[in-house]
Amino acid sequence: MLDKLRQFIAEVAAPLAPDNRPFSDTDYRLAATALLIHVVSLDGEPSEVEKQKLHALLQSRFRLDPPTVAKLIAAATLMEGEAVDLYHFTSVIMRSVDEEGRKRIVEMMWELVYADGNVSEFEDNVMWRAADLLGVSSRDRIQIKRRVARDSSEDIPDPTA
Repeated sequence: MLDKLRQFIAEVAAPLAPDNRPFSDTDYRLAATALLIHVVSLDGEPSEVEKQKLHALLQSRFRLDPPTVAKLIAAATLMEGEAVDLYHFTSVIMRSVDEEGRKRIVEMMWELVYADGNVSEFEDNVMWRAADLLGVSSRDRIQIKRRVARDSSEDIPDPTA
């Protein structure tokens, strides 16, 4: 009953015809995007760089066109705003995505964390909890973090050059 009430409120807040709702609550892409939105919002309002990175990740990793990405982000933003913890998102992902896919989601999350050039202790802690809930080992999480950090630093132009 509570789920039906939430769905009703979500439809009133952002009315979309059923044909325009390509993502159900059990779609791992919606859950993953809600996790990504949570991560990108940890240090306040997402910057333009972070928003662009989110759009680019969703387009490339989920092979979606820009209008579909916009719908996915809108739906995931509502979902993330209603959630009380990370388990809601991670449980959907755990039921639908294999280990390699979950590692790729953790990688996407790290890419967003590093999009602004720094990692706060809070972001690091949330990443640890999310990766743990996704069944990604500490070893794999740290390897992914290091790889993304290295790749992110290579993308930043050297001001002394």
